[in-house]
Amino acid sequence: MNQSSLTTTAITALRIVLGFLFAAHGWQKFNEWTIAGTQTAFSQMGIPAAEVAAPVIAVLELAGGIALILGVLTRVVAALLVADMLGALFLVHAGAGVYADKGGYELVLLLGAAAFVLALTGAGRVSVDRALFGRSQSKLAVLA
Repeated sequence: MNQSSLTTTAITALRIVLGFLFAAHGWQKFNEWTIAGTQTAFSQMGIPAAEVAAPVIAVLELAGGIALILGVLTRVVAALLVADMLGALFLVHAGAGVYADKGGYELVLLLGAAAFVLALTGAGRVSVDRALFGRSQSKLAVLA
């Protein structure tokens, strides 16, 4: 494989796996915890405006995850998911240390970093973004 094929494969794999994980977390907020349960949990965690934040975050994670899988509006969706993970990091997880089993930030940091990569690179060649807009990557990625 040449470098271009490897990059395409890497970005596509990252986008699909990250999208799946975000969609799963959004689905969990709707179906396992329910929006009312998520609002209560957010409130107990000290998240401001939990009544509004919970459904917004649930929709962002579910719809955003699906959008990432398809490669639709990838840079915008990824940037919103970075903001989501920064909120989770600083509002909830930072004080608990690194490890997720203790409520720490390792998962949100990794998800946020992966979303940041996609916000910079775009969806890649195998994406709806490429089919609709004819661009597979950002100007930053071309320079790399």
